[in-house]
Amino acid sequence: MLEAEKRQAWVLNFDDSAGRPQQSAQLELQDWQERIRFSCQWKTFKQFTTLLEQHLPAASALGCTLLGSGDYHHVTQALLSRLDPNEQIHLIVCDNHPDNMRYPLGIHCGSWVYWASRLPQVARIDVIGISSPDISLKHAWENHCTSLIRGKLHYWSVNQSAAWTRWIGAQGSWHGYEHPDALMQDFIQQLGHDLPIYLSIDKDVFSQDVVQTNWDQGSFAEQHLLDLIQACSGRLVGADITGDVSAYRYKSILKRMLSAGDGQSEPSEEDVQHWQVEQQRLNQRLIDAIDQQWR
Repeated sequence: MLEAEKRQAWVLNFDDSAGRPQQSAQLELQDWQERIRFSCQWKTFKQFTTLLEQHLPAASALGCTLLGSGDYHHVTQALLSRLDPNEQIHLIVCDNHPDNMRYPLGIHCGSWVYWASRLPQVARIDVIGISSPDISLKHAWENHCTSLIRGKLHYWSVNQSAAWTRWIGAQGSWHGYEHPDALMQDFIQQLGHDLPIYLSIDKDVFSQDVVQTNWDQGSFAEQHLLDLIQACSGRLVGADITGDVSAYRYKSILKRMLSAGDGQSEPSEEDVQHWQVEQQRLNQRLIDAIDQQWR
């Protein structure tokens, strides 16, 4: 890759959790933390998207974007909306949760995949590494089903069944495995089409042996992600990383109740500082790998 073609990583700094990767730029967004974190109304989200458009490089020049806590994963929707609507892409989401859940109050970190499925530039979505009970029979009704039925959205899970998908005619959209090695091997083998790829990584997909987050976590090893990134060689048009750990007490009582209902733990300040060290080192390694694979 020529020097002029390199993309610069950016940190969307809501919560001081992602650190400052080498040669990265940073957009200070602490004033938006209460409004955007976990969830927001569409009016607020559109205002925020406009702000990103004003301050970030064009999508074609933007490097890997760090979002901070997994509570901001819906910001991926704003980044996707900046891509050319006339060029279809393949969205690959590495996440312990499907992020395709129903949420009637706007958009939030657990519903954004549904909204991404409605973007004209998104041709297919694969959410890989799910071990959350969000896709279990008990929670089936909470999942948006349209994109699963159409085959546009696929769940790839580890030790978590979504066999209920066959009852809605979407059995081909669930791929269940007992071990992440087999999942990643099969996923990479079927990654044979030529669509450009946007890769979104929530580090709660990793085992706690790799890194610690304040959400329930999956079973991926770091090598699983490095293998996937390598398989995206020459096709990456965008990437982001979330799942850093930070502690925050919402001013909004509603957000406090909703986040508590989603099972988030409240780590101590000492835990946060300790976990962030390993988180930030992992961020750098993932960025270094991604930077080798831009289209």
